[in-house]
Amino acid sequence: MLNELETLSQNIGRLIEISQRHHEARRALEDQLAGARAECEATRVELEQMREERNALQAERDTLSSKIDDAQVRLNAILEKLPRARSHAEPDNQLDLLATSQNDHEEAGREVTRHGENA
Repeated sequence: MLNELETLSQNIGRLIEISQRHHEARRALEDQLAGARAECEATRVELEQMREERNALQAERDTLSSKIDDAQVRLNAILEKLPRARSHAEPDNQLDLLATSQNDHEEAGREVTRHGENA
């Protein structure tokens, strides 16, 4: 009977050890789970912040795009009001006419000099 009690006591001791190991393993898993949940929540918060940043950047992009479109419309309106460029056959202004007439006079003077040399 003593042998049976001693065997029973040893078995109970083993069960207590096994139970304690399982209990410690469960606590470790609960700690890991809590850490994973905290990491998940931190990731969720970071994701929400990134979404807010993205939305702000999209709004800024849309605003800038609208400003660019407005500026382009204004620039086109200004360009339409400017006089058109003239072809090379047409003089641009009166100063160009003066320059042309001066060139004609200089060429005529050269012609006279050449004719005098030939004579």
